[in-house]
Amino acid sequence: MSAYLRDISDRVLHQARQVELLTLDVDGVLTDGSLLLSKQGETLKKFNTLDGLGIKLLRQVGVEVALITGRGSPIVSARADALGITHVYQHCEEKWQAINELQSLLQLDKKAIAHMGDDLPDLGAMALSGFAITVPNAHPLLLERADFCTTRAGGQGAVRETCDLILYAKGLLDSAVGVYYQPYA
Repeated sequence: MSAYLRDISDRVLHQARQVELLTLDVDGVLTDGSLLLSKQGETLKKFNTLDGLGIKLLRQVGVEVALITGRGSPIVSARADALGITHVYQHCEEKWQAINELQSLLQLDKKAIAHMGDDLPDLGAMALSGFAITVPNAHPLLLERADFCTTRAGGQGAVRETCDLILYAKGLLDSAVGVYYQPYA
């Protein structure tokens, strides 16, 4: 089941094992970064269902998830509601401030926080996190500073890859996904 995760370094597995909070940028991480504008000027976003299930699986094992985005959109609020995410920071240009607030609110050590971002506004949040994650199409400065880079691009299952990694590192992946193949066992 988890053969694709077996080549992850011990250092990355150690960092992922400690995660109790995964914070996610939206544009470029949960989406491919494209903004679709309707004729009326409404901004539309496309989310990947693989990411959504990964987030739900993480939350089921007690890992908190938060969204931190520089833009604001009712679509982001609706997606967060659908996934049961209660920590949502929109219009948040200084993402590191949201990390500080969440760390205090949830009484977490830095090493228990992972941040996944793709562009310059995520640098401060990544620096305050114990596990900095990015996507392959991220800005080069993030690629240099990340502890882990997914193989999938933002909006194409990168968040799911991260969720699976955290579950695998904690030894919970097989049991978390077992409900989906148990009738065939």
